[in-house]
Amino acid sequence: MTKIAIMADTDASLPDDLAQQLGIYTVPISIHFGQDTYDSGVNIDDTALFERIDREGHLPTTSAPTPGKFSQAYRRALDDGADAIICFCVSTEVSATHQSAVVAAQDYPDVDITVVDTLQISMPQGYMAIAAAEAAQAGASTEEILAAADSIGKRTDLYAALSTVKYLAMGGRLTGLAAGMATMLSIKPILTVRDGKLDLLEKIRTTKKARARVIELTKASLGGATPEKMTIVNVAAHEAAEAFREQLRESLPCPDEILITDLSPGLSVHSGSGMVGVAFVKPEA
Repeated sequence: MTKIAIMADTDASLPDDLAQQLGIYTVPISIHFGQDTYDSGVNIDDTALFERIDREGHLPTTSAPTPGKFSQAYRRALDDGADAIICFCVSTEVSATHQSAVVAAQDYPDVDITVVDTLQISMPQGYMAIAAAEAAQAGASTEEILAAADSIGKRTDLYAALSTVKYLAMGGRLTGLAAGMATMLSIKPILTVRDGKLDLLEKIRTTKKARARVIELTKASLGGATPEKMTIVNVAAHEAAEAFREQLRESLPCPDEILITDLSPGLSVHSGSGMVGVAFVKPEA
């Protein structure tokens, strides 16, 4: 039987223990503070990221993994006995990661390597990799694995509430005046994944109302159904994430297990510390 390895970059927000359990290889997004470069999920996490941002008063830049990093990951998978590889990359709308993975595949012309532009980010991307890994473990073919991942990708939504507009202003996405007004009015933007990007959906006043609105949006999307899978995504806000998980359980039908995961530094530089949201897979119609 062909052994197919599943891979994703760290913008998939996959919990480390789950990725290891399912045998998903992860390739880190790079974070740059001047001359200092870090690998997301390896030597920097969301908490350390924002400690440095708040200390230095400016945001780092991010970059896609180099083709070399993907080539090394492919080599690890092959050395572990893989006959083929499927790599699920963050949306090409936000990153050159997919291109790096494609270039790296040229190092292995005799290996069946499929690179997927998920057109997703964070756990919607992660859920595609999870579905692929579960299918691969069950002995599915490449075509069957891709079909399973595609089905999940089309049924996954994400809604998240920012706790502050401070970091949007630091990144130039708000003027100082607009940020000041938003802070004064306690505006909390709500984000969703739209057209392959993390995009502004609504502006709600106060954190409490914003998180309640995220629950309303989740309810509306599910239409009374219980999601197949659900994950709380947060940025250096673990206690708030745990409290939000309980709010969800009290407000709508939920699966028995609700994971909590970090957004990951490759994405959290754009959302800011304190973000809390939910990603979920709707049942098939």
